[in-house]
Amino acid sequence: QVQLVESGGGLVQAGGSLTVSCAASARTFSSYTMGWFRQAPGKQREFVAAITWRSYTYYADSVKGRFTISRDNAKNTVYLQMISLKPEDTAVYYCAARKGSVVFGIDYDHWGQGTQVTVSS
Repeated sequence: QVQLVESGGGLVQAGGSLTVSCAASARTFSSYTMGWFRQAPGKQREFVAAITWRSYTYYADSVKGRFTISRDNAKNTVYLQMISLKPEDTAVYYCAARKGSVVFGIDYDHWGQGTQVTVSS
């Protein structure tokens, strides 16, 4: 069983930056595709970014150029660095893990509990 724990959320002003982290318990963390999703109130959970075990990265169009996903396999941790934040980035951000290739839907095997990111205007 893979446990995922997000951290680093908070309140930031528009235009600011924030980095959220996700620590994984999996002994084979390096073999997992890791994804970040977000869910705003009243909206469906949506794909934000993903990184494969080879560190290929993928982004939603809405965050491309502003968000960067990375992983540190020695620390079993994946990061989402966010800059130029906008009020519409406000959401609960979830970390997810799956074996195999990247998918842009919610077909991931393991999920964290989420961390709140709030961007004020």
